[in-house]
Amino acid sequence: MQQEVSQLKEVTFDIKKVFEAKRIDRYLASRLPDYSRTFIQKLVKEGAVLVNGHTVKSSYDIQKGDFISVHVPVLEESKIVPEDIPLNIVYEDDYLMLINKPYDMVVHPAGGHPSGTLVNGLAFYCQNLSQINGPSKAGIVHRLDRDTTGVMLVIKSNVVHSHIAMQFEKRHIKKEYIAVVEGEIMFDSDEINLPIGRHKSERQKMAVRRDDGKEAMSVYEVMERFRGYTLVKIKPKTGRTHQIRVHMKAIGHPVVADFMYSNHESCYLSDLLEKERESGEVPIIDRQALHAHRIEFFHPVQNRKMEFQADLPEDISLLVKTLREVRPYKNGNN
Repeated sequence: MQQEVSQLKEVTFDIKKVFEAKRIDRYLASRLPDYSRTFIQKLVKEGAVLVNGHTVKSSYDIQKGDFISVHVPVLEESKIVPEDIPLNIVYEDDYLMLINKPYDMVVHPAGGHPSGTLVNGLAFYCQNLSQINGPSKAGIVHRLDRDTTGVMLVIKSNVVHSHIAMQFEKRHIKKEYIAVVEGEIMFDSDEINLPIGRHKSERQKMAVRRDDGKEAMSVYEVMERFRGYTLVKIKPKTGRTHQIRVHMKAIGHPVVADFMYSNHESCYLSDLLEKERESGEVPIIDRQALHAHRIEFFHPVQNRKMEFQADLPEDISLLVKTLREVRPYKNGNN
């Protein structure tokens, strides 16, 4: 989306707790979810990010007591600008398509994110996207978090969009996610029924809110166990923001490397080996280990049920492979 800069606004963060090796670009990307890490790094390079009044590099590790100020552009929407962004298309017909969304891609322009979104890429690839939700969300009937990978449904026809939206509303569309979570889940399967609402003090986050939260239900099933970790399949019955991430944290098993809800930004081999991290060590995964694996819906034009899936991305596959090698699960001998 092309947008015009009208002014800058300052966003500040007062670091009141200790983070272990927390890079400032990753911290800000987690606290400003409408901006990609690439865009945050650009702001740091341009001197728009100050720590205690001084410019820093993206690799700077934040410290307790730091005061961070970020000047981000306040942008006014003008029009969608098509961008030649590679799209991994799982399926396409005249009415809809399925995209395998990569990591670190914002779905649509919001909160001042100027470009590089899925909508920008879709506008370049396809000229006849549904406009029901407006130009900034052209074709988008549901969304994935910036750092969640996986299959997404994109609609071309306004009529089909209305039909698919009704299926979402009536909970007829079935979605299935795969995640690696911290800890060894006790039950092989269970339903999580906990209401979700905006966090009272941290507005970027969601939380279980028994006072005024909205109904939220997720069903999980254990796929594989490791020592200290679990691979799970999760089927959300509702579609609340950050639902799976909040629900898994609520039962004591946050998604691996989900900084917003687990306080860990990455997972390293040294973490799994319970050894001291080596200088220059590259993480196995440095975003939440959550993947939208499968979606099932009814095609209103072809008049048939359709099911699509996206294989696990390389980083989650590597994490699972490494867990099998270094933290195998032996029942009764953990």
